[in-house]
Amino acid sequence: MKNKVIFLFLMCAFLPGLTYASNEDSLYVASHYTKYEYRIPMRDGVRLFTAVYIPKDTSGTYPILLNRTPYSLNPYGQSAYPNHLGPSMDFTKEGFIFVYQDVRGRFMSEGEFEDIRPDRQEPDSLDESRDTYDTIDWLIKNIGHNNGRAGIWGISYPGFYAAMAAIDAHPALKAASPQAPVADWFIDDDFHRNGTLWLSHMFGFLGVFGKPRPELTKEWTPADFKIGTADGYRFFLDMGSLSNINKKYYKNNIKFWNDITKHPDYDGFWKERSLLPRLKGLKPAILTVGGWFDAEDLFGALNVYKSAEKNNPGIKNLLVMGPWSHGGWERSTGESLGSIEFSEKTGPYFLKEIELPFFNFYLKDKGTFKAAEATVFETGSNRWKSYEQWPPEKARETSLYIQPGRGLSFNPPPAAKASAYDEYVSDPNCPVPFTSEITTSMPREYMVEDQRFAERRPDVLSYRSEVLTGDVTLAGPLTAELYVSTTGTDADYVVKLIDVFPDDVPDKTSEPGKLKMSGYEMMVRGEVMRARYRNSFEKPEAMSPGKVTKVSFSLQDVNHSFKKGHRIMLQIQSSWFPLSDRNPQKFVNIYEAKEEDFQKASQRIYHSAKYPSRLIVNRLEE
Repeated sequence: MKNKVIFLFLMCAFLPGLTYASNEDSLYVASHYTKYEYRIPMRDGVRLFTAVYIPKDTSGTYPILLNRTPYSLNPYGQSAYPNHLGPSMDFTKEGFIFVYQDVRGRFMSEGEFEDIRPDRQEPDSLDESRDTYDTIDWLIKNIGHNNGRAGIWGISYPGFYAAMAAIDAHPALKAASPQAPVADWFIDDDFHRNGTLWLSHMFGFLGVFGKPRPELTKEWTPADFKIGTADGYRFFLDMGSLSNINKKYYKNNIKFWNDITKHPDYDGFWKERSLLPRLKGLKPAILTVGGWFDAEDLFGALNVYKSAEKNNPGIKNLLVMGPWSHGGWERSTGESLGSIEFSEKTGPYFLKEIELPFFNFYLKDKGTFKAAEATVFETGSNRWKSYEQWPPEKARETSLYIQPGRGLSFNPPPAAKASAYDEYVSDPNCPVPFTSEITTSMPREYMVEDQRFAERRPDVLSYRSEVLTGDVTLAGPLTAELYVSTTGTDADYVVKLIDVFPDDVPDKTSEPGKLKMSGYEMMVRGEVMRARYRNSFEKPEAMSPGKVTKVSFSLQDVNHSFKKGHRIMLQIQSSWFPLSDRNPQKFVNIYEAKEEDFQKASQRIYHSAKYPSRLIVNRLEE
């Protein structure tokens, strides 16, 4: 197994049958539900394979709770039952008509699969909103003992389908919960970050989703790419330029990869696949869920909420953000991530106290639902906070400025010569690693990993504040505004916001040699920007060698309290490998770049009154 790319954990985690429930739970499902399998016809005649679990107690009626997935509705067969139904065992015991569906073109559903199928407005076109409408319409009319109401939820790709269902929704759809939803695969989500390519999905994900399925199947058929090493850093470096992916591995058989390479910039191909501008005219109540340490779709969760809020005034639109990795609220207790502990079981709390009451209220008229518009976990202080809007009303925009002598302060830099700067040499043939682990995967723990391994490199600049004399809480968006120059004609800039623990924090002796917490540099947020897109994702521009240039980009929101006695740190570098692909530091089409195009470049980060590089933050005043 170590000789294969193992990014498939990103997909397999959300199969209904793969849970942490017990055999006793599985027996409960079989004894309390009757399973049926249907092929539900869509308006164009294509039939989608659907499993329906109906409570055996038919003395009352139940709402429909739907999950649409490209990951397989496993297990197949009317006598095969999963370990639980819905998001948790509490949902199973509460009682719903649970429905799982293979989306068009996946596994046992007919039709042709299309990655993030666009929402097309033409009357005779097909999209996920129409498929969901037709599915709910059939279920309401054909499944007995339903109460005429439906809800939908899903994590990651199924989160995208849950959001799409709310567009031009069926009248019976009363509640939708997109969770870590895919939203825009170019600007910031699974495949890109501000124009850089996210290498972590190049084999496991694309090997499954990037090529047509030859026939209906109940089995996974992932591509089996032998890489011959447990060291992903070495593998991707030895692979060379991106043009080698087809030559060495895909052999032009992965359609979506070919689509990616044909559309290197944010053109119509990507724009029509962006979910965000389509979130208009929403009628169902919306509960968007995300994790502060989601390495894949943090952007999707935050921006589905924000877009729904902006475009649909007056609807019930709620946000929950916890201290979770991708899907961590459903597949873990949420007590910790890597070395960082959160003091409580945040996952079960959300499932029982927020998600279940949400669906009960809107689908059953049961109980009360008093959750605030934004229920967010404040990391650092490790406590849940409730706000009537996000970002919080009391959060005030301010800036953390880079200072001479590698300092960081809320005060602007002192008047100094305009050319005050720090400099490093970026070598794409020796890129900065994103993790200290030797791995072929994207370990979810990298989102809070100790960054001292990076700080020690000469091509990483670290700026730290003085020891904090009181708590500093940031709640809301982060925007990096850098003044830079380069000797190349393109560059990447990575900015990481870091919480530096005091030196007297004791180690966690339960795992000696692993949890060294003295001086721990916990990454709170990190992001990368390809400088060619500094003014427009649609129209890339070369950098002018030696010219001071402003590069601004979003790092996504945070809700973190830097405690008294800690320090705040920023790290800046020009590679983050192999999360993001290598920039040749030469203005060429990177998908067509040759090995000789990859060149060293000197990068300068300016910090003067004239060129005040900074991180724009929202500081919470309580």
